[in-house]
Amino acid sequence: MSITEVQFQATALGDAPAEAIEGRSQWQLTWRRLRSDWVAVLSIVVILLICAFALAAPAIATATGHGEFQAFPNRGTNSFGQPVGPGVHGFPIGTDQIGRDLLVRILFGARISLFVGLFTTAVAAIFGVSIGLVAGYFGGWVDTVLARIIDAVLAFPFIVLALALAAVFSPSLAIVIGVITFFSWAGISRIVRGQTLSLKEKEYIEAARSIGAGPWRIMFIDVLPNLLGPVLVLATLYIPTAVSFEATLSFLGIGIPPPAPSWGNILAEAQDHYQTAWWYVVFPAAALLITTLAFNLLGDGIRDAMDPRTERILAGRKSAARKRRKHDKHRGLDLDQAIMVGEEADLSVDRPPPGPAPPGGSGGSSPRASTRARRAERWAWRAS
Repeated sequence: MSITEVQFQATALGDAPAEAIEGRSQWQLTWRRLRSDWVAVLSIVVILLICAFALAAPAIATATGHGEFQAFPNRGTNSFGQPVGPGVHGFPIGTDQIGRDLLVRILFGARISLFVGLFTTAVAAIFGVSIGLVAGYFGGWVDTVLARIIDAVLAFPFIVLALALAAVFSPSLAIVIGVITFFSWAGISRIVRGQTLSLKEKEYIEAARSIGAGPWRIMFIDVLPNLLGPVLVLATLYIPTAVSFEATLSFLGIGIPPPAPSWGNILAEAQDHYQTAWWYVVFPAAALLITTLAFNLLGDGIRDAMDPRTERILAGRKSAARKRRKHDKHRGLDLDQAIMVGEEADLSVDRPPPGPAPPGGSGGSSPRASTRARRAERWAWRAS
């Protein structure tokens, strides 16, 4: 390439519009990595389907003609007073112990479980991020006091608090939300505090202080945006924890009071019928398992997608797969070449050396016969 061509290309690049080069933000890179993770994508689809069925619970109840609290003692139970199975008398997945439609109650229970999980996680995230920011940024006695409060909350047994509140007040949705929120914010606050202690020593924070920025502006403008990634991962993992927490409290009788449907109290009612009505236990437990598993897998996928090292790992896996396919493609050709080289070597052995023939005849096995035998074995191995 001549000097004139190099100058021409440099001039063309210099005259190119600025819009031709477009950068990608951290969230765009995270979304691109997340889309390449089929487990995370499948988890998102499952979560969206669960939310859609939960929102459509009133419409499904109207379509089936089975209300949330409506019992059908004649069609919903057999002659022995036991629940009927799936597909019997128009009940898709069977009934409970008093003849209520189990599908409708599971869908309405999903509304309560998802509401408790999302609402408590949102409140805990807001409260935990605020406390963690203040403790990590100011340090000193503020950090000491708030850190000891966080440790005390994490060490307190949640079942004891729930039992005490249920004894003083009656079990209700408000108590469930309060207990779960109280024990969720401390874990988020501890993570945020540690991240803030690290971020406040960065150069851009020192630059913000040097130009006169106040502490509150630095915390919520400079530090908080860099904490959204870890907080998002924690929130995604705290949602299934809150759902399981609510189911546990309802199962113990200190959560959502009957007859309001909840996956926990449905399982509590089914524990006396698991030998005669398997569907009464399997379907609520499967709904709880699928929901918590989908949120956990999504949280793991978001955590991996927000890690810059994931890009290199994925690129390395793709490169290794391409090399493996290329190696498998040329493996047969390399084998043919090796066989051809071996045959040529055998032919060179078959040719007798120049000179007089040895006296006394051939004497023993012929080299040509042994060569043919080795060649036959090689072709048989190749055919197999």
